[in-house]
Amino acid sequence: MAFVDMGDQFIALSKGRSAPPDGARHFGLVVDDKDAVRAALENAGVEIEPGRRLDFRDPWGNHVQVVDYRDVQFTKTPAVLAGMGLDALDKRPQALRELREKGLA
Repeated sequence: MAFVDMGDQFIALSKGRSAPPDGARHFGLVVDDKDAVRAALENAGVEIEPGRRLDFRDPWGNHVQVVDYRDVQFTKTPAVLAGMGLDALDKRPQALRELREKGLA
């Protein structure tokens, strides 16, 4: 079992099933700089799936989707953002609109 610390979250990785990967299951990682992640993946030789999104397969075939924090419909508290050194990170207009529609902004 391996635990990867990701700011106020973590991901736990463990040896798992032996079945081949499927097309529907995936997990998403929310990041503060999607362009930097794309560049790091490209520099590491990771094959990025075609399209506008930032999706790739890890070495075990798991589908990983990288999403920019500024575009997602959840927020971190100001204290958490400050603790992560991201207190200047703002949501984009579409995400703010969706948060307002849900009564969350």
